[in-house]
Amino acid sequence: MAKRDYYEVLGVSKTATKEEMKKAYRKKALQYHPDRNPGDQEAEDKFKEAAEAYEVLSDDQKRGAYDRFGHAGVGGAAGGARYEDIFSQFGDIFGADSPFGDIFGGQAGGGRRRRRRGQRGSDIRIKMGLTLEQIASGVEKTIKINKQVACDSCSGTGAENGTAFTTCPTCNGAGEIRQQAGGGFFQQIVVSTCPTCQGEGRIISRNCNTCDGKGRTESEDKVTLNIPAGVQEGMNLSVRGRGNAGIRGGAAGDLIIQIEEKPHDFFQRDGDNLLHELFISFPDAALGTSVEVPTLDGKVRIKISEGTQAGKVVRLKGKGIPNINGYGVGNLLVHINVWTPEKLTSEERKWMEQLRDSQNFHPNPSHEQKGLFSKIREFFS
Repeated sequence: MAKRDYYEVLGVSKTATKEEMKKAYRKKALQYHPDRNPGDQEAEDKFKEAAEAYEVLSDDQKRGAYDRFGHAGVGGAAGGARYEDIFSQFGDIFGADSPFGDIFGGQAGGGRRRRRRGQRGSDIRIKMGLTLEQIASGVEKTIKINKQVACDSCSGTGAENGTAFTTCPTCNGAGEIRQQAGGGFFQQIVVSTCPTCQGEGRIISRNCNTCDGKGRTESEDKVTLNIPAGVQEGMNLSVRGRGNAGIRGGAAGDLIIQIEEKPHDFFQRDGDNLLHELFISFPDAALGTSVEVPTLDGKVRIKISEGTQAGKVVRLKGKGIPNINGYGVGNLLVHINVWTPEKLTSEERKWMEQLRDSQNFHPNPSHEQKGLFSKIREFFS
């Protein structure tokens, strides 16, 4: 099923401020939270959808990529929000001491008691160089990365055999400390993370011998990436959960691929268009000819009309780069330059002297040509 527009999901405009998005997200989260809608799959899906939208739009870099390229611009970075990621946002949205603490994982009123699942792993960032040919068609790449993975001996817990735990004596396994604040009719329960177990509700009694209690080891991972056609220099594509493993059961980080365009021998890129500089001789410009020009999928022959002026641009429709959002394909713009010889033989010089005196060789551009040349200079500057 196609993803909905993130601004539509939160019910905000594309010019919404961060504060407006935060308020909109808070409203959606309260409305669709699973604790308020037990057994309602539709509400749970909308809860995750809102978290996914806020994850992207609250980050300036991700929001910029989304505004330019849509869902492809965030490359799956928000491809299905996980509960541990969603709940981790509530400290910023609702505040650690918010009265909503009972709704989001507290014990009061029969709510769920939720322990923290360790610390999220760090992201891994790599640069990937692509040719224009690969960018135009899309490409599958398999890469190898060295990263931290969950320890097999303890299943990432850091405890011997994954079972050597004791209940935290400070919070009695709750993972949080509750204190009563205020007085009279205005009493409030303040909930904070247990400082002894860092919210896990348990402490390790014996460290794993393999990872020395860290819960992670070094390993090599092979990742196959499907790079979509139309990506651009500097674009970041994310692969969810393929970064470093989390600490003691925490969620894994992401693998973030930054696109780099390799220089091309024949083309420069301008958005979805390609630019090519073609040099022809003065006789060919004056008499007309046909020449071969390169494209990304082979050479094609174009006609040079008699009397072609330097600076003319020939457009080859659909020979550029596909738009990453599927809005057609760019063009190949061939910029014609008339080559002037740097040295002449005595005989060539004699011919040129005769031509110089001919009235037909005196420049006499039309009004339209003058306007065209100024536009061309502006376009290629």
